Amino acid sequence: MNGLESRRWSTRTIIWVALAIAIVLYAFPFVYMLFTSFKIPIETNAIPPKILPSVWTIDNYVKALQTDGVVASFINSIDTAIISTLLSLVLAVPAAYAVTRYRTRLGRVFILMALVMRMVPAIVVGTPLITVFHNLGMSDTSIALAIAQTTISLPLSIWLMASFFESVPTELEEAARVDGCSRLGALWRVILPVTKGGIAVTAIFAFLASWNDFIFALLLTSVRAVTTPVMIANFQSQFGLDWGTMTALSVLYSIPVILLTLALQRHIVAGLTLGSVKG
Repeated sequence: MNGLESRRWSTRTIIWVALAIAIVLYAFPFVYMLFTSFKIPIETNAIPPKILPSVWTIDNYVKALQTDGVVASFINSIDTAIISTLLSLVLAVPAAYAVTRYRTRLGRVFILMALVMRMVPAIVVGTPLITVFHNLGMSDTSIALAIAQTTISLPLSIWLMASFFESVPTELEEAARVDGCSRLGALWRVILPVTKGGIAVTAIFAFLASWNDFIFALLLTSVRAVTTPVMIANFQSQFGLDWGTMTALSVLYSIPVILLTLALQRHIVAGLTLGSVKG
C-alpha cells in the first residue's frame, strides 16, 4: 500500500513539475517583455541581456504614449476589433444554426468549405482586398479592415458555434415551438441563452483574431486606420529598434485582452465545457 501511494506521489510530482516547466516557458517571453519595458535604453540592448532592470523607469511608457498616432492607433484597434467581432457573431450564429438544425448535404459542404477557408493564408485574401476596397472608396478605414479580418475569424466562429449548437438538445427547441415560438423565436429565446457561454468563447476568439492581426492592418491601412501592431513595428531609431518603447507599448496593448478574458472567464469556462455533455 505504501508502495502504491509512493508511486502516486511520484506521478503527481512529475506532472506538477512538467506543468511548472510549461508555464515558465510559456510565460517567460511576456515576463521578459514586461521587465524590458522598465529598463533604461542602454540596458535594453545589453549583451549579455539582463532579465531584471538595474534601474526601474517608466520613461518608456511616457515616450510611447506621447508618440504621435499611438493613442489614435489604440482607438482604431478597439473599433476594428469590436466591429469584426460583431460581424463574426451576426454571420456565424445563423449559419451554424442552419447547418446543425437542417442537416442538409449542402450544409455539410458549407461547413467543410469554412474549414478550408480557415486554412487559407491571410496574405492570399488581403492582396485582392486592397483593390476591392480602393474601388469602393473604403481604403484606410476601420470598417474595411474589420471586414477583411472577419474573413479570417468567421470560419472559426462558424465551427465553434456549430459545435455549441450541436450540444443543445433538440427537445428544448421543440418545446418552445409547441409553446408558440417560431424557429427564430426559439433561437432567440431558448438556444442563444443556453449557449451564451459558447457565444462568449466565439466572441473572444474573434476579438483576438482582430486584435492580433498584423498582415491586414499592414496592407489595408496607411494613416487614418493604422492599428497598434503596425505602430509597434514602426518604432525605429537611427541606432536600430527602440526596444524599450516597443515593449512598453506591447504591454499596454496586452492589457485590454487580459481584462476582457478575466471579465468573461466564467462564461468561457462554461462555453468550453458546453460541448462535453449532450442531452
